[in-house]
Amino acid sequence: MIPSKEEANILLEKAHDSNPGPWADHSRTVARLAETIAKECGLDAHRAYVSGLLHDIGRYEGVRDLHHIYAGYEMMKSKGYDEIARICLSHSFPSQDGIGVYGLYSGNSDCTPAEIEVITSFLSDTTFDDYDSLVQLGDAMGLAEGICLIDVRLVDVVRRYGFNDFTLKKWDAIFAIKDRFDKLCGKNIYDLFYDEIREISFR
Repeated sequence: MIPSKEEANILLEKAHDSNPGPWADHSRTVARLAETIAKECGLDAHRAYVSGLLHDIGRYEGVRDLHHIYAGYEMMKSKGYDEIARICLSHSFPSQDGIGVYGLYSGNSDCTPAEIEVITSFLSDTTFDDYDSLVQLGDAMGLAEGICLIDVRLVDVVRRYGFNDFTLKKWDAIFAIKDRFDKLCGKNIYDLFYDEIREISFR
């Protein structure tokens, strides 16, 4: 249910050809971060890498907001990659405490009612696992240029999309995920990328 690294990279390259932009390099950053942390935590590094690499694959359709989540889910489901399909849906929702789709997503809703129903049902019926959380963390630390402090990435998103009533709730959820992986790794995960984080965050 998970493609090889080679196939995943081909899928990303084709998607980027359809919709060129920094999102592909962001995805590569997330993949590298997820793989590194997975190795430290004793998780499946291959699954983590491919999950990070393809989490935004739905952007192949063009400049879209919430719809890219559903587009990626449909593409991965059609290929039989169910584990990656769930990552496409879960990566933008670090909390499952009932806030829902509109509260946690930073951006506009450009999904059909049927697509919203699929996403909402998923959030209600699925218990996130370590790989969902790991990609959520990677998404909150990965810029196209490299790995940065969570604070830098979160401010970058807010500058583009603005605040909503649940922005701080989402931030708290992301920092809670970092704390959990710090404990799983037995160290501050920032230490795994110290030089890169310093360079990217303080440019």
